[in-house]
Amino acid sequence: MKTQHLPKIILASGSPRRKELLSTLEIPFEIITSGVSEEVDPNLDPVEMVKVLAKMKATAVAKKIQEGLVIGSDTTIAFEDRTLGKPTSQENAKQMLEMLRNKKHQVISGIAILDSSSMRIEVGTVTTSIRMRNYSDQELIGYIATGEPMDKAGSYAIQGKGSSLIAEIEGCYNNVVGFPLCELVKLLEKFGVSVNLRGSVCNLPSGDACPRLQNN
Repeated sequence: MKTQHLPKIILASGSPRRKELLSTLEIPFEIITSGVSEEVDPNLDPVEMVKVLAKMKATAVAKKIQEGLVIGSDTTIAFEDRTLGKPTSQENAKQMLEMLRNKKHQVISGIAILDSSSMRIEVGTVTTSIRMRNYSDQELIGYIATGEPMDKAGSYAIQGKGSSLIAEIEGCYNNVVGFPLCELVKLLEKFGVSVNLRGSVCNLPSGDACPRLQNN
């Protein structure tokens, strides 16, 4: 895959999932973790929260370098009137998944791209709706015992064993994994970076294109 006028690109995240997804674009990039605290105003709604955190991460890394486009990202789970982060214990993971059982929640990601030379910034958000299955207590306990939920917002991984807990997904699949590439490519284009791809940027597990791309 070829790109035109490609500047230095930095991913401000140590997430292996974001690294893997960005690698699928086949553009060179490096990783510099932001090290910022993820504590923000608790009164912010989830969309504003992920935007603020994505900008904070991108800005922190941009201050460390001379030039380049810095990508900051953050993802949270919105359920009813609360946001769900990563579980603090197996019991906490169990509580989260019991809350989500047989109900819908939203996975919300914010992406910020900041040009460290000009400090120009572009920000976007993506929301995906997920409905969980009415899984049994035995299924729930077995899933938690795998250890997979422990570093995942909402206590499940859609790309892993947690896929068995999901009944329906509406929107971008990669957003739930942790990095909506469809939005990332749109933001890169605003900086003159055009990523030429064979097929879709985002795909569902079936291989079909991301619904957000199909609707554009």
